[in-house]
Order: sequence, then C-alpha cells, then structure tokens
Amino acid sequence: MSDSENGEERIQQARLWRDNGWTARVIKNEDDDGWAVAMTPDGQVEPALVGPWTMGRDKKNPKPLDTSAFNTLVKTAAEFVRRHEQQLHASLHQHMAITHGSRRVEVTLDIEPDEENPSATLRAVDASGELIAQVRVAPSFKLNRASASAWAEAGFSAQAVHKG
Repeated sequence: MSDSENGEERIQQARLWRDNGWTARVIKNEDDDGWAVAMTPDGQVEPALVGPWTMGRDKKNPKPLDTSAFNTLVKTAAEFVRRHEQQLHASLHQHMAITHGSRRVEVTLDIEPDEENPSATLRAVDASGELIAQVRVAPSFKLNRASASAWAEAGFSAQAVHKG
C-alpha cells in the first residue's frame, strides 16, 4: 500500500520527509546547539526513535534530508522497533525446560499486561505436548529454574506458586 493509498501524503523537504510508512523530522536538539532527527511511524504520535543529526556545511543549520539518508533512517528505526517488540514479547511470554523425575517438562509463563487487571498463567507441558498443570499467578511471578523446579517438586500445585 503506498502512502497516498493509506491517506498519508508523500513529503520530501529538507527537514521533513514522509514516505514508506515513516516520517523523519529534523528538530533542534534541546540539549545543545546541534540537531536531531525524530522518526515516527505513520499513525503514531510519539517518535519511535530520536537520534543525532548532522550539521550542514555552514555549521549552524542541519544537513538536509535526502533519499539515501531517509532510507537509512527508516531501516534503523524499523530495526529498533522490531528489537523492542521482540524484547516485550520475550518478557511477556517466558519459557524454560526442566527435568522433573525422568521426564522433560516445558514450563511457560504468559503475562497479559492489561492496565486495569493484569494477569498471568503458568503452564507445565510434557514432551508429548500434554498439559500437566495450569495455574493463574501474579503478573510479577518470576519464572526461573528454581521457581519452575520448586513448582514441579510440589506436584505442580497452585498453592506452591502462590506462597508469599
């Protein structure tokens, strides 16, 4: 879908460039006399990434945006957003394998980060994919080898993971 198809107008100006789902805006750096560039995905209010921008030849004004610089900024900002999303996913969906008795058990923690009522579910699944146990836990529950093993040693009981 092109920018004109999704309602965003393509802009190519020295300090403002919009294309490929992103807007680059060169702004005055609040901390010093330099310049910064803010990369904002279409449909968002806040920039996903703000970084330093090069001074122009006169050493007062910013270097103008161009196609090559914009494409590099889009690639960098998209990678930054992708890594952030991966980190968030990893923090909300944790898993580890433990050995309990003679069998391998996969223990997972899935957190639902609802602002009003966050919740989490702890699950244990055997090597064949059979659910051994599932309990609701506090979103602050820390899944690590010790907590997973302690849960297994307690027979995967809900009481074992709800101790204070």
